[in-house]
Amino acid sequence: MAGTGSSLHLGVVSASEANRSFSTLLRQVAQGQRFTVLSHGRPVATIAPAAESTASLVVSRRALLARLAMQPASGEPRSWQRDDLYD
Repeated sequence: MAGTGSSLHLGVVSASEANRSFSTLLRQVAQGQRFTVLSHGRPVATIAPAAESTASLVVSRRALLARLAMQPASGEPRSWQRDDLYD
């Protein structure tokens, strides 16, 4: 990337360059760098490290869904079918 006219080291990257160099881009983002992605010279996106709170939300959500999947449905069993609601 370096020496090839890449602008990754500047924190600004074209959409096509981001596409070609996505794995390199992600490695740098994982190290804390932020990038602005340009399309036709205009900023359209920012690629930045996920916030710790975002990462912990993902873990918490997965744990909640796993716990809910193990629990029986609450409430009384219903005596009607969904099709009964329609004429």
